[in-house]
Amino acid sequence: MAAPIREVPDLQDRALRDLSFIRQTIESASAFTDVPGWGLVGVGASALVVAWGAEQTASAGAWIATWLLEAVFAASLAAVAMHRKMKRRADASGAVVISVPARKFMLGFWPAIIAGAVLTFALIERDGLWTAGSEVPRVLPGLWLLLYGVGVVTAGAFSVRAVPLMGVTFMRLGTIALLLPASSGTVLLALGFGVVQMGFGWWIARRHGG
Repeated sequence: MAAPIREVPDLQDRALRDLSFIRQTIESASAFTDVPGWGLVGVGASALVVAWGAEQTASAGAWIATWLLEAVFAASLAAVAMHRKMKRRADASGAVVISVPARKFMLGFWPAIIAGAVLTFALIERDGLWTAGSEVPRVLPGLWLLLYGVGVVTAGAFSVRAVPLMGVTFMRLGTIALLLPASSGTVLLALGFGVVQMGFGWWIARRHGG
């Protein structure tokens, strides 16, 4: 008579474990849809302004510093926009939970960006960097576009289709900048970080809730 009573909690625990496993499996297989479309539009608009400002600088150091400051600002703006989008989709308690697809997205994105930062500082010639008329290393614009595109494509494997497509577009622009010496690095940076991000950001915002 006592045996069935002892089995009830065991069955309940097993059922809860099974449900937890199913939920984690579904979450792992789902796509990360919290890429901030309107945040990308804002980042793109700021990149167009920075591209114009960078062209007015007198030295390679000022040009590079202008774009690096833009990278910090863009990352901050995108992070805030992503957090707000995730918060809108949070549970009733308002707590933002970093899902498995979100963690995969971040892990896929940042290695290429860190590699780009390391290569940037390795390629910069310190001597005469801030001298008027000094030249920016020719490979920098293409390197930035290419590695940013690699990061977006890799992260986009865990996101909606528009994200890897945006990454491929960046990789194409980076390839053009690296293989065509006569191409303008600033123009291609403005086209990629400005126009391309605004276009894909608008598409993501319309299709995936902001």
